[in-house]
Amino acid sequence: MTTWAVWGTLLLSPHMHCTPLESAANSPLESLMNRQPFLLLAAAVLSISAAAAQTPYAGMEARPIKALSEQQVADLKAGRGMGLALVAELNGYPGPSHVLELADQLGLSDAERSTVRGLFEAMKAETIPIGERLIAQETALDKLFADHKVTPDTLAAATAEIGVTQAKLRDAHLRYHLSTVALLQPSQIKRYGELRGYAGDDQRHHHR
Repeated sequence: MTTWAVWGTLLLSPHMHCTPLESAANSPLESLMNRQPFLLLAAAVLSISAAAAQTPYAGMEARPIKALSEQQVADLKAGRGMGLALVAELNGYPGPSHVLELADQLGLSDAERSTVRGLFEAMKAETIPIGERLIAQETALDKLFADHKVTPDTLAAATAEIGVTQAKLRDAHLRYHLSTVALLQPSQIKRYGELRGYAGDDQRHHHR
């Protein structure tokens, strides 16, 4: 329920209104006093909602690295995709991680499983160091601001380095989607899309 709906509900509540007899018996002052607790409650709800809307980043100031959540740091250290390969995944190019998870349903042979597992391990071996580099660069940028030592030149250098690292990380994840799809048959790619809940003609491209 929205804040205004709460306000309206309170004002229209049967407890807020008097019957004709009560109206005759109660003075305007008594009527106002009877409504005062409800008005105060409605005002408090409005105040809390306004405060929450004005501070969407509240609590993030306690992060060790302000630009990265704990989950993002963990994902980078583990070599997880973090949505960086969505352009491949959602256009019919499966990645090694999910293909391994669905190996039985896709009917992968032992040889295919072994090859895809090798791609998965290679992907982690390549992306984990890049992820750790990104964490270090974000830490350095955070420190520049925390120490109030950031300048236009240091900012440009730091963000340029971060941009290069982010590009390398995304490129790595996307390349392993390309390598994985090259191993699969068109029927397996189609089945993968179905198992993942994807729809549309894009998932039925053969990539051959």
